[in-house]
Amino acid sequence: MKQPRINLFFACDDLYVPFLGVTLLSIKETRDTTRAYDLRVLHTGIAEASVRRLTQAFDEEDFHLTFHDISATVQTLCDRFHTRDYYTKSTYYRLFIPNLFPELSRALYLDCDIVLCDDVAKLYDTDLEGMLVGAVADGFVQSVPTLYPYVEQRIGVARDQYFNAGVLLMDLDALRRAQFEEVFLRMLEQVTFTVAQDQDYLNRICRDRCRLLDDAWNTMPNFERQDGPAKLVHYNLDSKPWHKDGLPFADLFWSYADRSPYAEQIRSIRASYTEELIRITEEQTKGLMENAIKQAQDAEENARIARVTSDILCANV
Repeated sequence: MKQPRINLFFACDDLYVPFLGVTLLSIKETRDTTRAYDLRVLHTGIAEASVRRLTQAFDEEDFHLTFHDISATVQTLCDRFHTRDYYTKSTYYRLFIPNLFPELSRALYLDCDIVLCDDVAKLYDTDLEGMLVGAVADGFVQSVPTLYPYVEQRIGVARDQYFNAGVLLMDLDALRRAQFEEVFLRMLEQVTFTVAQDQDYLNRICRDRCRLLDDAWNTMPNFERQDGPAKLVHYNLDSKPWHKDGLPFADLFWSYADRSPYAEQIRSIRASYTEELIRITEEQTKGLMENAIKQAQDAEENARIARVTSDILCANV
């Protein structure tokens, strides 16, 4: 029996196009060539030159790359999407996948700061066991005890259940039945999560309905796993080889970056990223943690958020 096509999604803007090229190359070189992969990039205005360049480099019959401008879907909402530091509003686009693609029943969303070490089809085929989504417990949060009160008090999720949304396996049929997009938009009207933004909304909405996956599928450079090789490396927060040297898995990144369509541009980005910029990005991560600690101490607001989010979720049961 013919195996189903693999539906992969990304959200990107012009700033991250070079790194998307690295991710795509790693997926293509580690894939099962007997399977068919459909790769869809959600955006709101990537330059036509970038679309052509990536399409020419990667698109083929069983590795089909398409770009989807979702401006019409999000244009009335963008002003309500909270962002901080180097994050952009494109991080929210994954939340619209279920309703944007009603013909699909399953999807795997991947951030663009990722390199695959194993065939992503193995992750895509994972049984979600009736859950809305599958994801890996966030390695950063698990490694920083001062963040536990934030995820437990502000988000309302047990810290060992709080997942990173950069690798997100989605049961689209189940998400539509749960009216996920409608729940998110109602929550957005009344609650603003300012630390991990869309990831916090996902964790709250999918609480107790996420299957936690093997952390080999979302290995973070500064929080290396000890139980075997990584299958996917996620260069999250300020752990980016195109910003600074000496990071774990940097050689893996450059092995793909130097053969990608944007090799010269990525090397130029690294060469121009000064020690001052490195300091700023590290301070941004520190500021994220300080903000989380402060918010966890606001018992009144935490109680309001718990009440509001519970009411919204209960209304959709």
